[in-house]
Amino acid sequence: MARAPLLQLSEISLTFGGNPVFDRLDLAIQPGDRVALVGRNGSGKSTLMKVMAGLVEADSGSRAAPPGVVVGYMEQEPDLSAFATLGDFAASGLPEGEDYRVSVVAEGLKFDPETPVSAASGGERRRAALAKLLAEAPELMLLDEPTNHLDIEATLWLEETLRTTRTAYVLISHDRAFLRALTRATLWIDRGQVRRQEKGFEAFEDWRETVWAQEDDARHKLERKIKHEAKWAVEGISARRTRNQGRVRALQALRAERASMIRRQGTADMALDSGQASGRLVIEAVGISKAFEEKLILNPFDLKVLRGDRVAFVGPNGVGKTTLLKMLTGEIEPDGGSVRHGTNLQVAVFDQARAALDFSMTLWEGLVNDPEMAVSGRADQVMVRGTPKHVVAYLKDFLFDEAQARAPIGSLSGGERARLLLARIMARPSNLLILDEPTNDLDVETLDLLQDLLGDYDGTVLLVSHDRDFIDRVATTTIALEGDGRATAYAGGWSDYLAQRQAPPKANGAAKQPASRAVSEKNLKKPAQTLTFTELHRLNALPDVIEKLEAEIGKLSDILSDPDLFTRASDRFHRTSEALAKRQAELTAAEEEWLRLEEKAAAR
Repeated sequence: MARAPLLQLSEISLTFGGNPVFDRLDLAIQPGDRVALVGRNGSGKSTLMKVMAGLVEADSGSRAAPPGVVVGYMEQEPDLSAFATLGDFAASGLPEGEDYRVSVVAEGLKFDPETPVSAASGGERRRAALAKLLAEAPELMLLDEPTNHLDIEATLWLEETLRTTRTAYVLISHDRAFLRALTRATLWIDRGQVRRQEKGFEAFEDWRETVWAQEDDARHKLERKIKHEAKWAVEGISARRTRNQGRVRALQALRAERASMIRRQGTADMALDSGQASGRLVIEAVGISKAFEEKLILNPFDLKVLRGDRVAFVGPNGVGKTTLLKMLTGEIEPDGGSVRHGTNLQVAVFDQARAALDFSMTLWEGLVNDPEMAVSGRADQVMVRGTPKHVVAYLKDFLFDEAQARAPIGSLSGGERARLLLARIMARPSNLLILDEPTNDLDVETLDLLQDLLGDYDGTVLLVSHDRDFIDRVATTTIALEGDGRATAYAGGWSDYLAQRQAPPKANGAAKQPASRAVSEKNLKKPAQTLTFTELHRLNALPDVIEKLEAEIGKLSDILSDPDLFTRASDRFHRTSEALAKRQAELTAAEEEWLRLEEKAAAR
């Protein structure tokens, strides 16, 4: 006998700001369902989840749940004003004597129930909301981005908890590894339509491409039919007028059908310009260490980052990933050791706290008031990789419409704020990207595009993330901060790190295997070597040689930047191009020679 659905939505229609979000939506969630809810940022995922939770009332239609069925919703911004501690809030819906459930969940999610509400961060508040939902164990859980603000260890705990529960749930998440591991069905919101497939997120991308291919084929067939009928309407005979008028009405109906087709929103038109190449050495840290009061963050640690490396930093929340990143970039001084930067660095920073965004400004103001994007004397244009562009046109590249340009930044969703921050850092050339939790709230399509851009990026990337799939796709080296000041470098991404750490770890900072250039080398055993007098002299002379070559390359590049040079003086253009290629090859050789001699000297 079929069981009654835990939740039934029937004929649901909802409009926001004159735009339909859903139109006559039917949806049922069955006992035991494990559903991924996916769609573009702004497509209505969170709104649908709030309708399912009964927090948003639809314009028409009905929501029904059987008597006794509790539908629980994880609040994104919970109101904790009536509670003294996070634990008080998390336990507020439990029967008397069952507060222990919160303690069990809090240990897995790694937050302290005794934390005063007044002192809690946004991430701690979200974890408390998640703990409240898990402790209450309703028949249906609605989870909107539950892994945001969770480190990988807590994410794995949550993944195992959801894998073993009998409770049905619907998940919104940017974490593809999380969705692949847990879901058995997929709800896809696309242009106001909700489709369901009885397969988990693993099959989503193939399904999406199939649906879109079918749409394109149907649209092309309709276009051909309209052209054929329109040609008849112009050239057709006047006889049998009644029949012909019917054919004209059919043509009008075809055109109306075409007009009713809602075209897919394109992907963001994002681009990265690595600008002038940095020196071959980007960052060299030697023996850096850090402690805050009695908390040890980092034992003496060595790291050498070379041009083109993609280095990911992983570890539990609070272990010091962002602190290490800021030491490497010079924002924070280490207690001991030294950090040396290479030449010609152009740094762009994606900050997880979104500190670069002024929430009181509109999107328009946030871009035109950025000193690095401002166009002198123009309040409607921004400088985009050296070329002025209208601010609205640039915002459209990142999927913002004209109406949003005048909206306050504070009104944006998490994913929209992330896209706006990407718009700012991608407007100017950079050869060193600092990405601190860039994946939070981004939709799958934007994540795919960002990963492709990073794959083609000529510069260097330092990345802090808890997204295992993203790390696997991007990183060439993973630095694991494991607590008590321990940091270890592993070749490859997250999966490589898991495979390599099965072996007993080497000394702090040493790579498991020398498969990457961007690893600590101090503790690797090397035969004693001594520089000859000639090599020592050459090592001391090479920095001046490199600086001279870089200056010459800059001058030659300036000459070639003249767009009319080739037509005006083709011989000079060719001579300059050849000279530039020669100097660039000499620079690469000099940098590699310097690195070889420097490593030989350090191994003594």
